Amino acid sequence: MEDGEWVMVRSPPQKEWWNPSLTNAEDEPSPRPLKVTFSGPATVWTDAIPIGNGRLGAMVWGGVPSEVLQLNEDTLWTGIPGDYTNKNAPQALAEVRKLVDDRKFSEATAAAVKLSGDPSDVYQLLGDIKLEFDDSHLTYPKESYHRELDLDNATVTVKYSVGDVEFTREHFASNQDQVMVTRISAGKPGSLSFTVYLDSKIHHDSRVSGQNQILMEGSCPGSRIRPKVNSSGDPKGIQFSAVLDVQISKDKGVIHVLDNKKLRVEGSDWAILLLTAASSFEGPFTKPEDSNKDPTSESLDKMKSVKKFSYADLYARHLDNYQNLFHRVSLQLSKSSKTVLGKSVSDERKLVSSQTNISQMRGDDTVPTSARVKSFQTDEDPSFVELLFQYGRYLLISCSRPGTQVANLQGIWNKDVEPAWDGAPHLNINLQMNYWPSLSCNLHECQEPLFDYISSLSVSGSKTAKVNYEANGWVAHQVSDIWAKTSPDRGEAVWALWPMGGAWLCTHLWEHYIYTMDKDFLKNKAYPLLEGCTSFLLDWLIEGHGGLLETNPSTSPEHMFTAPDQKPASVSYSSTMDISIIKEIFSIMISAAEVLGRRDDAIIKRVTESQSKLPPTKIARDGSIMEWAEDFQDPDVHHRHVSHLFGLFPGHTISLEKTPDLCKAVDFSLIKRGDDGPGWSTTWKAALWAHLRNSEHAYRMIKHLIILVDPDRERDFEGGLYSNLFTAHPPFQIDANFGFSAAIAETLVQSTMKDLYLLPALPRDKWANGCVKGLKARGGVTVNICWKEGDLREVGLWSESHNSQVRLHYRGTMVLANLSPGRVYSYNNRLKCVKTYLLSEYQPPLNPRKALKLRFPSPIDTENGLAFGISLSLLNLYSQGFTSTGGAFAPSPPPSPTTGGASYPVPPLFHACFQEFGAIGLHTITFTSALYDGCTLFDVTPCCQRACFLRAVPWEEWKRWVMRKDLDHPMAREECCIVILIPEVREEAVGFTLLPLRIRATNNYG
Repeated sequence: MEDGEWVMVRSPPQKEWWNPSLTNAEDEPSPRPLKVTFSGPATVWTDAIPIGNGRLGAMVWGGVPSEVLQLNEDTLWTGIPGDYTNKNAPQALAEVRKLVDDRKFSEATAAAVKLSGDPSDVYQLLGDIKLEFDDSHLTYPKESYHRELDLDNATVTVKYSVGDVEFTREHFASNQDQVMVTRISAGKPGSLSFTVYLDSKIHHDSRVSGQNQILMEGSCPGSRIRPKVNSSGDPKGIQFSAVLDVQISKDKGVIHVLDNKKLRVEGSDWAILLLTAASSFEGPFTKPEDSNKDPTSESLDKMKSVKKFSYADLYARHLDNYQNLFHRVSLQLSKSSKTVLGKSVSDERKLVSSQTNISQMRGDDTVPTSARVKSFQTDEDPSFVELLFQYGRYLLISCSRPGTQVANLQGIWNKDVEPAWDGAPHLNINLQMNYWPSLSCNLHECQEPLFDYISSLSVSGSKTAKVNYEANGWVAHQVSDIWAKTSPDRGEAVWALWPMGGAWLCTHLWEHYIYTMDKDFLKNKAYPLLEGCTSFLLDWLIEGHGGLLETNPSTSPEHMFTAPDQKPASVSYSSTMDISIIKEIFSIMISAAEVLGRRDDAIIKRVTESQSKLPPTKIARDGSIMEWAEDFQDPDVHHRHVSHLFGLFPGHTISLEKTPDLCKAVDFSLIKRGDDGPGWSTTWKAALWAHLRNSEHAYRMIKHLIILVDPDRERDFEGGLYSNLFTAHPPFQIDANFGFSAAIAETLVQSTMKDLYLLPALPRDKWANGCVKGLKARGGVTVNICWKEGDLREVGLWSESHNSQVRLHYRGTMVLANLSPGRVYSYNNRLKCVKTYLLSEYQPPLNPRKALKLRFPSPIDTENGLAFGISLSLLNLYSQGFTSTGGAFAPSPPPSPTTGGASYPVPPLFHACFQEFGAIGLHTITFTSALYDGCTLFDVTPCCQRACFLRAVPWEEWKRWVMRKDLDHPMAREECCIVILIPEVREEAVGFTLLPLRIRATNNYG
C-alpha cells in the first residue's frame, strides 16, 4: 500500500442495518473470507481473474516472469448501424401462416427461413497490458506464490518471492474514476524492474508519449467479416484509444523508453500503472464515420483527471463506490451442529479430510478455489455456496453499471476476435438471466443499462415491426448486438424465428417497478416501452380455431418437434412460451395502467378483450406441461431449454397457490427434462424447483453446477465451473453465474406484491443454520432472515420509502404485516412482531469480530518495534453521555521500546488490538466499534489525506488534558475526533503524535 494510505470508515452498509435480537452472538457463524484463490499463475484464460468497472474489464493472469492483463472495453464491436427490415417478409409470412394453417409444419419450417435476417455483429477485445520481468523471475519458490480476488474490495492481489524479495501486485478497476489501476511493489528498496507495453489482436498502433505514457490507437472492423490487408472497401468501424501511465517511487528508480513502444522501469521501490480507454461509439444509430467523439482526447483527458488523485485516494474512492453496492447483502450458511447418523459434524469433517483439506470447509483462503470446487461433491461446503452467490453479485457490479452497455453473453470479458456465439446478447434466456439477480439481490442500479438497451431496441424494432410484419409497436427477436439489431437471426427458424425477445425483456421493466416502487420510472421509462411492446403483440395475434387468439408462426426456442407426418419441424402456432409471455405482458399493462390512472386508455380496452381469448396452458397426455399448442412428439425430451415452464418462473401465471394442477405438471416436466444441461439451464431449473418449494431438487441442481470443468476437455462437460468460477455452457457464458445467485435468493425469499414467503425452499439438511441480510422482495421490502437447525429464528423487514402491507408466510402460518416507511420490524419464529425501531435510530450491536483496519507506515523509527495506541476525545465522550467503566480513560505510560506489542486501556467505545508487521513496512491498527445502547454511531472521514505529524504532545500534557477535559487544548477544538497515538521515544521524554479523524454524528444511513 502507498505511503500514508488510509482505509476509510463509512456508515454501516445495508446488510448491517438489522441484527437479530433473539439470536445469541455466539450462534452467529463468524464471517468467512469471500476470496477466489489460486496457488499458481493462470495457464488458460479461465484461470485468469476478472475485474471490471462496468465498462472496462481485465483478466489478470498473474504470471511471474511475464504478466498479461487482457483488456476489454464494452463498446468495441464490429460493424455499423444496420437496416433491420426485410421488405419481402410480409409475403413470406403469409406463406408460412398458410402452411401452418394447413398443418404442413415441416414445410412451414423450411419456408420460414425466408423470414430470417443477417447475423449480429461481433464483440471485440481491446488488447493487453504486457509486463516482462528480468531473468531472476524465471525461478521462484512455488510455495511463495498466491493469487486471489477479494470480493469484499474487488481487488486482485498477486504475491510471490524471488530470493529474499517479496513482490506484490494489486489490481482494481474503478467505476468512480473510470480507470484500471495496478500497483507493483517490492519488499526490498530498489528491487523492482520490468518492461511494459500495450498490444492487441485487432488493428492498432502504439507509441510512447512523453517519458511515462504509452498511447495505443486502433479500430474495429466495419463489418463482421474481417477485411483483407489493405482493403479499402470496408466501412469505417469503431475507433478506440488507450493510454497507459506509469509512475514510480520518487527517490529510487528510473524509466527508459525502448523502441518508442515500450517503457522500462529499473531499480524502483514500486510502480503504479493507470489505464484509461475510450471509443468513438456514439450510440447505436450513429455511424462511426459520423461520430464526433475523439477517443484519444477522451482517454488523455480522463488520465489527466485521474492523476490528480493519489493511489490511496483512487483506492478509497473505488471502495466507496463498489462497497455501496456489494455490502448491501450478506449470506452465511452452515451445516447442523447436531449429530448426523450418530456422528457429529466434526467427525463427519474428519471423514472427508483425507480427500480434501478440512480448511476448505471453513472457506480458508489458502486453499485454491479449484480444490474447493473439486471437493464439493463430497463435502458440500456451505461456505462455497456463499462464495459463488456473492461472486455472481460481484460480476454483475463489475460488468453492468449505469451508463455502460448491457452485459453481453460474456459480461464484458472476452479474449477472442471471434468469440463463441459472437459474444452477442441472446434474448431467449441469456440476456434476461444476466439481470435476474439485480432486484432480488439488491443491485437494481446495475439493471439500468438493460433499460437503455430496451429503449434502443424499441427504435429499431418499430421499423422491423412495420416493414416485416405490418404491425404497430416494436419487436425484437432472438439475438442482438450493440447496434440494437431487432431482425431475426440468420439461419434456421428453430432459433432465428422468435419475435418474443423484446416482450420478455419488457417484463423486467415492471419487475423493476414492483421491487423499487419508483412511480416516476414506471411513468416515464417503463410504460411507453410496454405500450409499444403491447401494440405489437396485439397486432401479432390472429384469430385461430375456436375463436381463440394465436401466434402464427411460432416456435419454442431452439427446440424441434416431430410433426404428425413424422417429419421434423419447429414452426407451428401458439407455443406455450409465446402465450405465457403475452399473458405476462397483458397482465403487466393492466396493472401499470391502474397505478398510473390510465385504465381508460384505448390500448387497455384492447388488452382486456384479448386477454380472455388467449389459450390456456395445457397438460400433455404424459402429465407434463405441453410445450406446443398440440401434443407433438418430442424427439429430445432432455432438451436444454425449459421455455414452456416460463409461467412458473420468471413468470407469474403458474403458482402453487393458484394453479396446483399446473404445478404438478411442471414437476413432471422437470423430471422428464432431467438434470443435465448447460450452466444456464441448470440454474433456471434450480429456480423452478425452488418455486415448486422442492428444496431437495433445488439443491440437487445447485450441486449439479458445482463441478470443475477441464478446459482441455470442455466438450465432455455440460455446465460446471471453471477454476476462476466462470460458469460453463461450455464454453464460458456468464449467464449461469447470475442465474446461480438468483436461484439461491429464490430458495430463501419469494414474493408477490401481497405475499412474502420465508425460506420457501431452504435445503434444511444442507444449510441447517444461516442468516441472510439485505435481500429484496416485491413491494420495496428489504428482507433479513436468520434460522437455526432448519427452523426460522427471526425475521427483519423494512420499507424505506412507502407504506407496505404484506402477508408473511412460513410453514403454513400466515400473518398480515403493516410496514411504515423507515421503520424496522423484527418477527420471531411464530411471525409475531417483537421489536420495531426507526432506521434513523439504528445502532449496531457490539461484535468483536467486525473490525476496521487502518494501514499506514510509522513516521518514526520502526526498528524498535513500537506499539500503537488508540484513544477517543473526551469532548466527544462527554457530549454523548459516556461514563468511564472499567478504568480511567487516560492511557497508561507507553511500553518500553524493546517490548512492543502492548496495548493501552481504552474507553468502552472501542476495543483495540495491535499487530506489528515488521521493522520496515506496514503497521496495522485494528479497532472495533463497540457501541452500546444509547450510543450514537459515527461516520468517520479523515481530516488529512495522509498520516503526518500534526502535533507532538508531551505525555504529561496529554494526561492532564485527558483527565481534566481541558477544552482549551488544541485537540479539543476538533469537531470531535478519534486520536491515534503513535508512541515516540526521545532521549529526554516520551510523547505522542496525534493523528485526528474528524467525526460527525449521523442518524441517517441513506
